[in-house]
Amino acid sequence: MTQGTLFLCATPIGNLQDMSPRVIETLQNVDLIAAEDTRNSIKLLNHFEIHTPMTSYHEYNKTEKAYALIEKMKAGADVALITDAGTPAISDPGEVLVALCQQAGITVTSLPGPAACITALTLSGLPTRRFCFEGFLPADKKERELILEDLASEMRTIILYEAPHHLKRTLALLYETLGQRRITLCRELTKKFETVMPTTLEKAIEYYENHEPRGEYVLVIEGKSVAQIEKEKQESFAELSIEEHVERYEDKGFDRKEAMKCVAKDRGISKRDVYQYLLNIKK
Repeated sequence: MTQGTLFLCATPIGNLQDMSPRVIETLQNVDLIAAEDTRNSIKLLNHFEIHTPMTSYHEYNKTEKAYALIEKMKAGADVALITDAGTPAISDPGEVLVALCQQAGITVTSLPGPAACITALTLSGLPTRRFCFEGFLPADKKERELILEDLASEMRTIILYEAPHHLKRTLALLYETLGQRRITLCRELTKKFETVMPTTLEKAIEYYENHEPRGEYVLVIEGKSVAQIEKEKQESFAELSIEEHVERYEDKGFDRKEAMKCVAKDRGISKRDVYQYLLNIKK
């Protein structure tokens, strides 16, 4: 018996015209559609006259239901996975289904389309060559603090999702941990009242003191610059004597010659200056 396939079908994040013909055709032809919220997805399916049976697949049944869907695919059924909006498996329980399908030898294919994180990044005006996507920050306070501390030294552009009722808190935490950074706040993407607001963390906090956040947000945040990193390195070196600086490298396994070379580079001085300083100390 031929096994079925799992189709990851991207759906619009706001504008129904972004639904691709390939996704429509696939949803019409598969045996079953697994949807994050069937009440929400039925509106989409009705709009495109798609009458394929639907079942729920969400955060609270993602593992148990995944095994049930895999059994159907093993029996030959084709299954399409859709999320409420955008591409399944991105900050979404679909990642569990994909992983389990691969372990079970089920073919998985993706039908590309809208993704809020990429849409926001391209609109942000911030560097796009290198970026990291964090999705929603964890609800657990300790885990959230660890991630924010990690992001503080991140040089790539950072992308976060945030709900309106948590936006003010998140902006305050970002400012407290990352310091002043450029940020672009995107909401209602692809919809009639799409808003793209390039600003800074400090000004964003001030703005939302007088404006109530509405809609789901994508936050695109400037990564740490090379200049900032170099400045912090220089400040940390200034707290050390040249002798202590050399000893720090030697503690890492460098020989004296290599340690002196590294210290000279760190401090923007010549290796001869380092040698002379150490010689004077020895005398």
